[in-house]
Amino acid sequence: MLERLEQVEQRFEELNQLLCDPNIVSDPQKLRTYSKEQSDLDETVQVYRQYKDVAQQLQDAKSLLGEKLDAEMREMVKMEIDELSEQAEKLQEKLKILLLPKDPNDDKNVIVEIRGAAGGDEAALFAGALYRMYTRYAELHGYKTEIMEANYTELGGFKEVIFSVMGKGAYSRLKYESGAHRVQRIPSTESGGRIHTSTATVAVLPEAEEVEVEINENDVRIDLFCSSGPGGQSVNTTQSAVRLTHIPTGIVVSCQDEKSQIKNKEKAMRVLRARLYDKYQQEAQAEYDQVRKSAVGTGDRSERIRTYNYPQSRVTDHRIGLTLHKLEMVLNGELDEIIDALILHDQTERMKAHA
Repeated sequence: MLERLEQVEQRFEELNQLLCDPNIVSDPQKLRTYSKEQSDLDETVQVYRQYKDVAQQLQDAKSLLGEKLDAEMREMVKMEIDELSEQAEKLQEKLKILLLPKDPNDDKNVIVEIRGAAGGDEAALFAGALYRMYTRYAELHGYKTEIMEANYTELGGFKEVIFSVMGKGAYSRLKYESGAHRVQRIPSTESGGRIHTSTATVAVLPEAEEVEVEINENDVRIDLFCSSGPGGQSVNTTQSAVRLTHIPTGIVVSCQDEKSQIKNKEKAMRVLRARLYDKYQQEAQAEYDQVRKSAVGTGDRSERIRTYNYPQSRVTDHRIGLTLHKLEMVLNGELDEIIDALILHDQTERMKAHA
C-alpha cells in the first residue's frame, strides 16, 4: 500500500509541474484533464502526508523509550505512543478506502426519475413525497434541482417526474437510491383505517456530457405536440411539447415542462443522453455489474430497497438492515444517516473484494 501511495504522491507532484507549464496552460483540454486528475488525487496525497508525519512522530516517541527516563516521563511517552498509534491506524483505514477504484461518475450531476408503481393514486402521492424528499436533500447540500418532465395527477402526486440534481458529488451520494421504494400508510380516502402498501420506483442516472455520448441526429425522431396538465386539460395550444425517439435503442423521452419548444428539446436531449450513457455502461460492464449486485449501489431497479412505514414512523433500508424511527426527518430530506451507512457498507464490501 505504501508503495502505491508513493506513486500517487509522485504523480501529484508531476501534475503540479505540468500545470505550471505554459504549453499546458494554453491548451484547455489538457489543462482540464490534468486539473481534474490533480483534484482527484489531492485528498489521498494530503492524508498520506498526514500519515507519514504521524508515523515519524510515532517512531521518534518509540525511540525515546530506549533512553533513560524517569517514571513520569516514561508514562507520558507511552500515552503519546498510544495516541499516535490510534491516529496512524485510523489514517491507514482512510487511505485504504481512498485507494479503492473510484467510480468515474461520482462527481457528475444526476438525472433522477421517479414513477408511481403499484397502488394507483396512493403510489402517485408517494412519488410526490419522494420528489420532495430529494429536492429538500439537494437544498440542504447546496445542490440545484430542475424539473425536466412531470406527469401530474389530479390529487397532486406524480405518475412520473424527472428532474436533475446539479452539484459536485451528486451522483456519489444519490446513486444508492435506485430501486423500488415501498410506503405503508393509511390513505386519506380510507374510511376503515386500513394500512395500504404502495410502491414507487427511483432511477438515478449520471448525467452524461455531449463528448461522452454522441447522438446522431438521424437516429432521433422528433415529434411535437401540445402540452397538457392533470386530467388531460390543455395547457397551451402551441406545439411546444417535444417527444424524442432514439430509433436504434427505442428509448423515448418526452418533455413539456417549458413553454419554449427549444428548451423542451434541450431538456429532453439531456435525459436521452443520460439514459443512453446508462444503457451503454450497463452493456459494456457486465462483469462489473456482477460485483455491483453484491454491493448496495446500483443493482436491479425492481428490487425493493426501502420501506417507509407511517404508523410506526419507521424507515428501513433492506439492503443493510438499517432501521430508523425518524420518518418525518427522512422525508424532509435528512437522508445523510442512511446514505453514509450505505457508503460505509459499500466501501467495506469493496475492501474485502480487493483484499
